[in-house]
Amino acid sequence: MSLYFTKDHEWVRVEGDTATVGISDHAQAALGDIVFAEVPDAGKKLVKGDEAAMVESVKAASDVYAPVGGTVTEANAVLGDDPALVNRDAEGEGWFFRLTLSDPSEVTGLMDEPAYREWCKTL
Repeated sequence: MSLYFTKDHEWVRVEGDTATVGISDHAQAALGDIVFAEVPDAGKKLVKGDEAAMVESVKAASDVYAPVGGTVTEANAVLGDDPALVNRDAEGEGWFFRLTLSDPSEVTGLMDEPAYREWCKTL
C-alpha cells in the first residue's frame, strides 16, 4: 500500500490497481467543520485533475480533484449522513471515493507522505 498527496491536499492510497481518494488532515483543519460532502457516482470516469467531489464547511466550499485517473468503483456513502467524518478521520474512514486506476504511473510526480508533511510546513 502506497500513500501519495497532491499540492491541492488530496491524498490517494494505492493498493494494486485500486486507489482510495480523500482530502488531507491539513485540508480538513483549514476548512473547519465539514457540513456537506458530495461524492461521485460509481461508474464515473475521471481523468487526473478532474473535479471529482465537493466538500463544504462552515468557512468555504472546495472542489476535490482526482489525483489519478480511472473509473469510480465506490463512493463513501457514509459522508452523506455524516460529513463530519472527514474532520474526525480525514486520512482514514473519511475517504471520498475509490477507483480502478487507468494508468498506475500517474502517481509519479505526487508527493509521498514525508514530502507532503514537510511541504505543508512551508504554507
